[in-house]
Amino acid sequence: MICFSVTTPGERGIEEAQAAFHFRPLTQEDAEAISIWHYPEPFSFYDWTEDPDDLAELLDPTARGDAYFAAEDGAGDLIGYFSLKEREAGTLQIGLGLHPERIGQGLGGAFLRAGLDFARSRCQPAQFVLSVATFNRRAITVYERAGFAAVRVFMHSTNGGDWEFVEMRRRA
Repeated sequence: MICFSVTTPGERGIEEAQAAFHFRPLTQEDAEAISIWHYPEPFSFYDWTEDPDDLAELLDPTARGDAYFAAEDGAGDLIGYFSLKEREAGTLQIGLGLHPERIGQGLGGAFLRAGLDFARSRCQPAQFVLSVATFNRRAITVYERAGFAAVRVFMHSTNGGDWEFVEMRRRA
């Protein structure tokens, strides 16, 4: 098991918090648990049940392959996941999610940095790329603080409709 400990100031800047994240390959049990996470509005958009194709990939060990990783906290509780997929030579596309009960607690930046450290150690990319719905200003702010910059806005057909997304990149 690979462990990263990241110290980060809380979003409100009141005190520093120590957050430890442990990454390991995603198991079928993890995938089934993640598949039923339900986020509050408007973030229910990110519920796995909203996109049958994404849900099928998550739940099928063959389709999921070795691209998905579980993130545990120091107590061993499943608190999130990362997906790492090579998009083009030297570019690693990341996807991530925190457990719905963990969002809004100031963990986003530390979680992202720990996941990027894990991805760098595993894949040695030259750059990272991710896509996020433009309505998700909270996530976009976390990504910008971590050094990601918007490179394009595009429409993506998912979750029963066409949605505006922003592609963001940063050097690894």
